[in-house]
Amino acid sequence: MNSNNAPELIRSLVVYAICIPLAIVLGYSLTDITYGSISMVALLATFLVLPLLLKFHYPLLLFSWHASIWLFFVKASPQLWLAAVAISLVIIVLEKVIARETSYISVPSVVWPLAAMLALVFLTAKLNGGMGLHSAGSSVYGGKKYIILILGMLSYFALVSKPIPPEKARKYAALFILGGLTAIIGDFAYIAPRWMTPVFWVFPPSGGAGADNAFEIGVTRLAGAGAFGVAAFTWLIANYGLRGIFLSGKIWRPLLLVLMFFVGTLGGFRSSLFLMIAVFAAAFFAEKIYQTWLVAPAVLGGLCLALIIIPTARQLPFTAQRAMAFLPLNLDPEAVAAAQDSTDWRFNMWAGLMEHEVPDHLWKGKGYALSKDDFDEMEGQTAFVTAGAGNGNVAQQGLALAGDYHNGMLSLVIPLGVYGVVIFLWFGFAGLRVVWLNFKYGRPELRTLNFIMFIMFFIEFVSYLSCVGGLAFSTDINWFIGYLGMSIALNHGVCNKNSQRILEESMAVEEPPAIEQPQLQPAGRV
Repeated sequence: MNSNNAPELIRSLVVYAICIPLAIVLGYSLTDITYGSISMVALLATFLVLPLLLKFHYPLLLFSWHASIWLFFVKASPQLWLAAVAISLVIIVLEKVIARETSYISVPSVVWPLAAMLALVFLTAKLNGGMGLHSAGSSVYGGKKYIILILGMLSYFALVSKPIPPEKARKYAALFILGGLTAIIGDFAYIAPRWMTPVFWVFPPSGGAGADNAFEIGVTRLAGAGAFGVAAFTWLIANYGLRGIFLSGKIWRPLLLVLMFFVGTLGGFRSSLFLMIAVFAAAFFAEKIYQTWLVAPAVLGGLCLALIIIPTARQLPFTAQRAMAFLPLNLDPEAVAAAQDSTDWRFNMWAGLMEHEVPDHLWKGKGYALSKDDFDEMEGQTAFVTAGAGNGNVAQQGLALAGDYHNGMLSLVIPLGVYGVVIFLWFGFAGLRVVWLNFKYGRPELRTLNFIMFIMFFIEFVSYLSCVGGLAFSTDINWFIGYLGMSIALNHGVCNKNSQRILEESMAVEEPPAIEQPQLQPAGRV
């Protein structure tokens, strides 16, 4: 090689010095497929895609938010969004250190309650013997919930780390909402050929088919398909609005909306059906559809639908009947009984928790860590036994023990005490004010997106206040932060009644001054 190419020679040597050892390590790891070797390969793959992560970590964060993707090669198999949040936070900190002018969107009314909740979580963990992480060798369980909760709150700073450009608003919102479409992949786990098993390491089965691998559309509860339908239904309203769906002249839009509504019921969840109805009804009034010519067809269509469903309700798919069990319809007794069993289990558990757990942890939360003593309580007369009293289901007792109470307020007061409830209310009302102001005063072209961010936050918050919604605060925080953070990032902060005037002034283009034309003088006599 020519001596003039010395820099090229050095570059080649550096590349060889890095690639050859990596190839040796990778080859050695693949000689014996173990958990450790898979983790090693994943670590090397992450190192190789680092440049892409630096550039696209924010879109990855948005896509992962509702995506049903699990990192099976990492201890405890965390969801993708947890890793995406951690990666984004690290990159944001590095950017802040390197380029000091980098800053996130500041909304103190939201940051203060989040900071208070973080402090309470760490204090509660300290007072209850630490977090405990069994996958890391601890004899105490429950540390994963601490990690999910803490990263869930810190994810706010990742979401608002940069304002979303207006030209990318709909693309980024699509990534955020439509990540939920991935849930449907897990529903095929019980009918897929054996060679596809590794696919379901990444996209976990929904668990609807059961151990006998029975799979029948309309009978088997397809949780993934239900999530798919809700995500698509939500995105259609967020992207087009009801006016854009029904007044565009494109017949595929209303047909697709109706189809996704029925797909959303395949999971058999009453909450999914209620959510879609609530979003549609809220959009109907928010967009003032009642002031258009659509109001007559809407009323007529609703009456026709009712006349069709009421007498034929028992012929609907079993999952749809289960989802509609709260309505006064003539439904299959088995579907009604399945829904009622779920309701009875919840109320039995809540009664047991109110009697045995809440009084003991009202002023000092028990945290999320679980010791051997907690497991021993399952043999005594406690809330955990009461949870399975209706049908003797030990698995449901385990859900109660793990803190999955299916009740937002109980999942706050038992682990974090009454202080957790107070701080959550502070955060909830502050967040509700932000999403409402952005919906009311945000850019007109973002109105349908801002509506979805507002209504989804509002529905979840109200369900928490009603004490019948939510699964567990440690996991539901992802829902609250997601829609709140997206609202702030889309609107570059919090809008107010002067936002439209300021926007118009900033976008106004001054007309160039008129060029003075020379006046033609009459030609003089020669």
